[in-house]
This record gives sequence, C-alpha cells and structure tokens, in this order.
Amino acid sequence: MRKGVSLCISALFATMLVAAPGYASTFRWASQGDILTFDPYAQNESFNNTFNSYVYESLVQYDKKFAVVPQLAVKWEQIAPTQWRFHLRPNVKFQEGEPFTADDVVFSIHRQLSKRSMTKSYLVGVVDAKKVDDLTVDLITDGPAPVLLRQLTDVRIMSKSWCEKHNVVEVQDYVAKEETYAVSHANGTGPYILKSREPDVKTVMEANPHWWGKPEGNVTEIVYTPIKSAATRTAALLSGEVDFVLDPPPQDLPKLKSDPNIKVVEGTESRTVFIGMDQKRDELLYSNVKGKNPFKDLRVRQALNMAVDREAIKRTLMRGQSIPTGELITPEVYGYDPTIKVPPFSVAKAKALLKEAGYAKGFEVTLDCPNDRYINDALICQALTSMWAKIGLKVKLDAMPKAQYFAKINKLDTSLYMLGWAVATFDAQDALINLVHTRDGKGSGEYNDGSYSNPKMDALIEKIKGETDVPKRLALIHDALRMHAQDVAHVMLHQQIIPWAMRKNIAVTHSADNRLRMWWVHVN
Repeated sequence: MRKGVSLCISALFATMLVAAPGYASTFRWASQGDILTFDPYAQNESFNNTFNSYVYESLVQYDKKFAVVPQLAVKWEQIAPTQWRFHLRPNVKFQEGEPFTADDVVFSIHRQLSKRSMTKSYLVGVVDAKKVDDLTVDLITDGPAPVLLRQLTDVRIMSKSWCEKHNVVEVQDYVAKEETYAVSHANGTGPYILKSREPDVKTVMEANPHWWGKPEGNVTEIVYTPIKSAATRTAALLSGEVDFVLDPPPQDLPKLKSDPNIKVVEGTESRTVFIGMDQKRDELLYSNVKGKNPFKDLRVRQALNMAVDREAIKRTLMRGQSIPTGELITPEVYGYDPTIKVPPFSVAKAKALLKEAGYAKGFEVTLDCPNDRYINDALICQALTSMWAKIGLKVKLDAMPKAQYFAKINKLDTSLYMLGWAVATFDAQDALINLVHTRDGKGSGEYNDGSYSNPKMDALIEKIKGETDVPKRLALIHDALRMHAQDVAHVMLHQQIIPWAMRKNIAVTHSADNRLRMWWVHVN
C-alpha cells in the first residue's frame, strides 16, 4: 500500500474513533457569563458551583432524581442526635497525587466555615468536624439536622497539603476582589482537571485519567466560552461553533427549534428571580430621600410589588418562559405553599400606597442589576424602571457583568437590586436561611443583601432547622413563607423556565437546578 493512502486511511480511522459514541469527545459550550472563581467557597452562585463540581467532589451527591447518594463517602450513619459518622472512599487521590484522607475533610469543613467563606450556609448547624481515623470523619451539629445530607452536596473537599503549599488556607476574599492561586488553579478528586483558564475568554478542562469513578458520558475535553451577546450565542450554536448553549435567548427559541440540526430541551428551574431592597440603613445610599429609608415602610414595599406587571414581563420579555410568582420558592422545592398567590397588579393602588406613606411625588433610587446572569436580566430591570415610573418613582438602572455585580451587592453596596436563587438542597430551609434570616456571620443571611430582619422570622427559621417531626416542620415552613410574602421582604418576579439548546448529536440530562453534570453528557 502506498504511504499516502495508508496515512489517509489512518486519519479516517482516527476520525471515526473520535466521532463514534463511547470514544473521546470534546464538548464545546457557552452561556452569557463567565466562571467567577475556582475557590469553591468564595462564591455561592450555581453556575460557578457547576464548574467547581467538575473538579471538586463532596461527601455525597445527587443522582438523576435528586436523591442523595455516595460520592467521597461510601456510607454514613447518625450515631447520636448531634453526631454523624462518614466512612470515606479508600484509594482516592487528588489530581496532583495527594492521597485523600480524613484530614482533608476536616480541613475543608473548617475552611468552609471560616469568615471569608460565602458558602457557610451549606454547613449551617455544623459546629465541628473530627477525624476518627484516616478514612472516618464525624460531623458534629448543634442540634438535629434534618437536611444535613442535602446541604453536604455542595461542600467541596480540598487537599489540605495543596492549600498549605499554595498559601490558600484562607478562602479568597471575593468581595475585595482578591486574587489567589485557588482562583485560577484547582486540585480536586473529581472527573475533570482544570487545564487552562483565561477569564472572560475560554476555560478548558480535560478528563482526569485517575478518577476513581466511571462516567456515564464520553466527554474527555470541555471547552467553555462565555458569549455575552444573545445573537452571537445563537449564531455560534447554529453554525456548529459550539455544541451547547445553557441560556438560549427566548426570542431565538422558535428559530432554534425549527433547525433540523438543533434540539431544545426545556424544564422548570428551582429558581425564583426577585428584587431586594435595603431595609436596614436609616438613609439609602442611592436615593434623593434624605434622613430616612422609604423601604423600611411596608406600604412602599407593597407599592413596588403591586406596580410590577409580571404577566407583561412573561409575555414580552420572557416569551412565555417564566411563571409569575409571589412566593420565595418554586413547586419543585420541599415546603412550597400553593396558597401564596401572585400579587395583584394595580398602578392605582400602588400610587395610593405611596401617597399614604408620604411619597405622593415618588422618589429617586438606583436599581443594581446583572447583565449576564439570568435570562434577559438587564431587559427585565429596564422594564421595571418603566413600571415604577408609572407610580412616580425615578429609577436609575445600573447594569453590570456578574463578576462585578456580586462583589458589589455582597458587600451591601446597594439600595435596590435583582437576585435569583435556585434552592440547591430542594428544601425551603436553604432559601430561608440564605435570603431571609438576619445576617449573623455564621452562614445565616449570607445573601440577605437587603438586610431584611424580623425576629419572629428568625425564630421560625431556627425551629425549622432542628425540627424532625415532618408535619410540624412543614407547618413552620409555610408560616415563614407566608410571613415573607406579607412583609414583602422581596418583590418576587417569576420562576424561570430553562431551555437548553444543543446540536442534534448531544445528549444531556436536564436538571431542575440548571446544572449541567458533565459526567452524564454524550457527544454522539
């Protein structure tokens, strides 16, 4: 056989191997925003948590039905009301070769509970971690912890020696925009290794050849590219430049669904999108009202709530891809209360409430908003400024990329802001602790960026955390959710419906938490 022909056949054979199901495959995907940090405790943002989960594993994880199953722990038992014992998976190594032991778990628990951590809420109730032997760890809680296992799905385990070696024992101070080695480097036990990181340009990951597990999918290389422009994301998918788009724009869905080379998978997300208000300061940072804070007045909050035309947002901006809501959590989350209704839309009543509160002529305030995080986030904020203008408010919109946005609102540098919350534990306790409980520096109220505070609410949440009687706990959750709605702690907007768009040769498992689990992805 001639050399040229032989080379051609070899090249063709290699191409067939790459393309065939079960063989090595590159998966190219995009969404509007970038990864924030690879320090797994520095930010509690679900998209960021998704990428960290490719490298860093937890003691337990979810299966496809969101049941808790083993990951780095092979089994566990509760040996006392406040003591859980976890038996660790043997013969596991971190990607740079360090053996995984109980010392790493104890270190990681303490690191995640530390002051700078923005993910302390996943360990609310946990007061200590103690090594029993190299493969056994006890977690000590301050009382019964009915949802502890679900909390632990987002408690990522880091290598103690690696953190010491690279001077990252302390969690990155994300709010202060600190740069550390852990921000752009990673060393976990998971299925993928961080190969290269170019912020706002491209992130490449490759399969971990020494991973203890066995992937169901066949992706051996991940190439992630943030594409802020909605039209450009759609064009990249249609042209085949990318294989998958996490957040296809609603206005482009008909075009995508009609293309024979594209498929769209849809489902509701366990996320609500809402507006928060500074309810703590005696004078707002960004308003023309001096000497007092209008958002401390329930009537003002009610006015903002009633002036929002949620159906118009659903129809015009979301193209039907939202479910208007007045409740903090979604039906997919345990504790959902179907008796809480969408607030009535009435410009006249909203005006009357503002007049009654002493703001007949309205007031000025700035609305902070991300422009690359939620579906049509900046457009929704723009629509809100117009809706509130009808009741006399002059709202200035300050939209920015999420990397800057979260650092701003997390340090409470805001008067009015947008936030979305997907309940990672699928239990209402997560949303109540993070968003509604008074900030205590120990994990509660970590994302209560408007500093809403109600002692009765705090007492309810504390009871929920330790109540093991199922009917009693559900009743407590409903009481808390109703109080949240009555207080207008937030102006709730909607639940997102999330379409995932991809090339026809891609097979994924759609998840209500909007996390793409790469080990289940097939490139055919």
